Amino acid sequence: MTKTKATLIGFTAIAMWSLLALFTIGSAPVPPLLLNALCFGIGGAIGLIWTATGAGLAVLKTVSWKVYAFGTLGLFGYHLLYFTAFRLSPTAETGLIAYLWPLFIVLLSGLLPGEKLGLFHIIGALIAFAGAALIVLARGGDAQGSALGLGLAFLCAVTWTLYSVLSRRLGTVPTESVTVFCLATALLSAIAHIALETTTWPQGPLGWASVAALGIGPVGAAFFTWDIGMKKGDIQLLGVASYAAPLLSTLALVAAGITKPSSAILLAAVLITAGAALAAKAGSGKAQTASAKKG
Repeated sequence: MTKTKATLIGFTAIAMWSLLALFTIGSAPVPPLLLNALCFGIGGAIGLIWTATGAGLAVLKTVSWKVYAFGTLGLFGYHLLYFTAFRLSPTAETGLIAYLWPLFIVLLSGLLPGEKLGLFHIIGALIAFAGAALIVLARGGDAQGSALGLGLAFLCAVTWTLYSVLSRRLGTVPTESVTVFCLATALLSAIAHIALETTTWPQGPLGWASVAALGIGPVGAAFFTWDIGMKKGDIQLLGVASYAAPLLSTLALVAAGITKPSSAILLAAVLITAGAALAAKAGSGKAQTASAKKG
């Protein structure tokens, strides 16, 4: 698989995550951990079907338990920290801190073997972050934030950054392993739900359809395509492009009539597009340099 193809596949994860808010609203009033269990269960089931009809389930036996532990901690840990942070501090600042992970991915990617972090990567990431900040801060919050909630949001961003960047170091591990990550996360989420939440099931066809859509896309297939992008694609470009998710998410809510359009959305679109363009330019220059050295 070429780097360009892997990057394009990684982009589909960002596109799917842009529908996360819309489908989550439709799934109300299902509590977060139960929603997590249902969605990751669906995603894991789809992964089993994909693996069985492709590489075969036997490929899952070739993966070390350490890799499975790493992946499960990444997915479950991120979502547990994310949900807990917003319970303690349901504010825009919490969302903004939690969304530091694309910037962290760009910065840490320079430490990976064979990767070089350029000035345009950093500038592009900062510009895109400013665009995402406009979107997140414009949404506001329902209450005053707590220091603990903000701290957990920061740990949330660090967790997803490490999961994504270290996935690059597991390039030889088949993406089918994400199936086990999802199923294990579903199991842990179910246990946590029983211990911490009151069970409330989806209401009506719309509620169940929203849960199914989440499991198929944003909390399912997206983790498989993200894995491919992180392992074989342009990690810096994917990091910067991830800031398009909150913008696309807001546009989806506007299209659904849930959120009103505003000048902040337009300005955010300009900033995020400019940031991604700078990162793409840096990636193109890096590729040309590498090609010239080979020649």
